[in-house]
Amino acid sequence: MKLLYVGDIMGGPGREVVAGVLPGIREKYAPDVILAQAENVTHGKGMSIEHYHELKKLGIDGFMSGNHIFERPGLVPLLKDPNAPVTRPANYLEGTSGEQYKIMDVGGFKIGAVSLLGQIVGKDADLEMDNPLLVVDAILEEIKGDCDIVIVNFHGDYSSEKVVIGQYLDGRVAAVIGDHWHVPTADARVLPGGTAHMSDVGMVGTLDSSLGVDTGTIIRRWRGDSQGRNVIAEEGPFQFCAALIDIDEKTARATAIEPIVEYRDGFA
Repeated sequence: MKLLYVGDIMGGPGREVVAGVLPGIREKYAPDVILAQAENVTHGKGMSIEHYHELKKLGIDGFMSGNHIFERPGLVPLLKDPNAPVTRPANYLEGTSGEQYKIMDVGGFKIGAVSLLGQIVGKDADLEMDNPLLVVDAILEEIKGDCDIVIVNFHGDYSSEKVVIGQYLDGRVAAVIGDHWHVPTADARVLPGGTAHMSDVGMVGTLDSSLGVDTGTIIRRWRGDSQGRNVIAEEGPFQFCAALIDIDEKTARATAIEPIVEYRDGFA
């Protein structure tokens, strides 16, 4: 099985890049399953129902998530629906809306999809969450025998957490893919136990920006000149960041992981 994991799709430019680049990626690599990080899809925060359907039509089978996934209330019914291929972070406290994990049926494969949050910096730094290691342990025990493979997405800021979660789950899941930085790391590899790992897969959106946000907005804030809201950078060039993972269907473990990064000046 070939699984393509697409990095954070950042706003309108990110969706435009997916529309322009993904058909060629599918033709070249022929992935059996495509997952994507969806927490920034709509104006950089959350994913609307409309954009969910838009991306599904473009060929994305399932959606992972992070700390912005609840920004669009219209998505909550999908988070609650065990059959809808959209996750919410599993280690939010008990009582949070939505299922802790999803089992996605794609092309005859049953894929256990789990999103976890690390210690998010900024305004969410003090947000109380359950221990991600204990949460994922419980989930893996619960879904044992119900999935062909398990993919874990770790959405966090600390490189130490991202490395440790990969090693902690090595040999127990097919892949642990990190995101949230929007900057791809150079550490993609298959760990000794057969788990593909990459600390951060990167993002889909504008290249000359601050992680997809207009750089001028960030500089003014950094200098103390303005505390305005983030403005999504719209002008090219653009980037598409993903990871292609080869998985042995008999062992449910990875045999290879290949980072994919493409740049485009624009789209006709």
